[in-house]
Amino acid sequence: GKKLGFTFNHRNLHNVSLGQGQEVVAERALDLAAQEGHWVILQNIHLVAKWLSCLEKKLEQLSEGSHRDFRVFVSAEPAPCPESHVIPQGILENSIKITSEAPTGMHANLHKALDNFSQDTLEMCSQEKEFRTILFALCYFHAVVAERRKFGPQGWNRSYPFSAGDLTISVNVLYNYLEASSKVPYDDLRYLVGEIMYGGHITDDWDRRLCKTYLEEFIKPEMLEGELCLAPGFPLPGNMDYNGYHQYIDDALPPESPHLYGLHPNAEIGFLTQRSERLLRTVLELQPRDSSTAQGAVGIQEEMVQALVEEMLEKLPEEFQVAELLARLEERTPYAAVALQECERMNALTAEIRRSLAELQLGLKGELTMTSDMETLHNSLFVDAVPESWLRRSYPSTASLGSWFSDLLARISELEAWTRDFSFPCTLWLGGFFSPQSVLTAVMQTAARRNKWPLDKMTLLCEVTKKSREDFASAPREGAYVHGLFMEGARWDAQAGTITDARLKELTPAMPVVFIKAVPDDKQDTRGLYPCPLYRTRQRGPTYVWTFNLKSKESPSKWVLAGVALLLQ
Repeated sequence: GKKLGFTFNHRNLHNVSLGQGQEVVAERALDLAAQEGHWVILQNIHLVAKWLSCLEKKLEQLSEGSHRDFRVFVSAEPAPCPESHVIPQGILENSIKITSEAPTGMHANLHKALDNFSQDTLEMCSQEKEFRTILFALCYFHAVVAERRKFGPQGWNRSYPFSAGDLTISVNVLYNYLEASSKVPYDDLRYLVGEIMYGGHITDDWDRRLCKTYLEEFIKPEMLEGELCLAPGFPLPGNMDYNGYHQYIDDALPPESPHLYGLHPNAEIGFLTQRSERLLRTVLELQPRDSSTAQGAVGIQEEMVQALVEEMLEKLPEEFQVAELLARLEERTPYAAVALQECERMNALTAEIRRSLAELQLGLKGELTMTSDMETLHNSLFVDAVPESWLRRSYPSTASLGSWFSDLLARISELEAWTRDFSFPCTLWLGGFFSPQSVLTAVMQTAARRNKWPLDKMTLLCEVTKKSREDFASAPREGAYVHGLFMEGARWDAQAGTITDARLKELTPAMPVVFIKAVPDDKQDTRGLYPCPLYRTRQRGPTYVWTFNLKSKESPSKWVLAGVALLLQ
């Protein structure tokens, strides 16, 4: 304060944590501080988005005639998306901005986690060895869950705001439990940390399973016997002092790699590839496409789009005649109902594609005035992106326009073959449906009707065959053969009939045909099985479809930490 020409003590500070009607308190603090030359700290301004315009006006008024020592500090959490950027431009332009960058890499994250404590912290518990050992394990756990976000959906289905506060509160809970009991309550600690401290942020069931599995691997009786490795080549250290732990991290922690998180090296290839694709697509979208571009270039772009429009309109089949199909249907089975629903949804999508392309074609010929929607469609076609109006009526997909349209034609072809006489396909292309869940539910409904089983007490039995799609000439008597599945994070060993480690650079190896059969809940033996989530795309999260239990010779926890999942694309 003296260097800046004013004195400072705690009486000169007004600290206001916003939220729950604290806006009036903040305004009073600002008025008083402006007169007396005090400091005001406004915390969590992102929680009072509607009041920020008032704050902007208030600061503008106080910028003139206030005490020379008057200062205002504001803090906010980072916004998860551009739509959440709520801080007014005036506040941003007139302020000095400081950001707290999260550390990158396990080495920096582990040091940062340990920095939340001191030698005094390590000495405060009567059960010193147990406290220090578990504290270090919690620091590693915190570093893992924070840095795992960089691997995208294979790391976490959703991104969570884990903070240093979660770690420090967990250590406080650890201290209280150890002081109250002579034995280490492992189950209680895992529950409190995994379900409350960190689990309180988690909204996805599969992410909750991952958090729980990490704690089961890191916090268990073996940790006090020197037999626990937090990662390959990184044993949990014993009883050390504070500086000793920092030195141990520098000396013993292996180089940065997905192995430190329980992931396969392919996970790094995958997320770096996706990051590069996003960067290049952004660069492509920034290319000028307006009238300021050279006239020749504009002409070439329009010719390219015109040719693409004509090609797509020519290849797009006619709509399904649902009324005729319904008239030809002898019995409305669950499978037939699925086929008709798929036809209706496909009609809605192809009708929109045909309408929008025909409209754009007329606009390019000069017979219609180009609207904003037509311009948006034109730009999407030029950069090989699926137009937004099509996506709204479509299915989740991460493909570019060319791949997406080829996939659409393949889906239509499969649906045409099925509805020709409504005979059940030899093998189902599960990824070719708008609603894969409806097909799997139909398998259960058919079995329930045939065997008079209660539908709510049934489950799907999953058996991976050793055959490909071409090896099947007829559908099974019950259940269904399913093809078109891929595995991420591992691969299927067809000879051994189990999940095994993936080969390097094979990111999503194809699965053999899978036999799906409905059985009562109590008939399924879950021993030696890994409950594997099935998603529609590599984005995971909201694209979840079903859970298939796959055979595994190794502990299922290995595949949980590796983020192993089945994909339909």
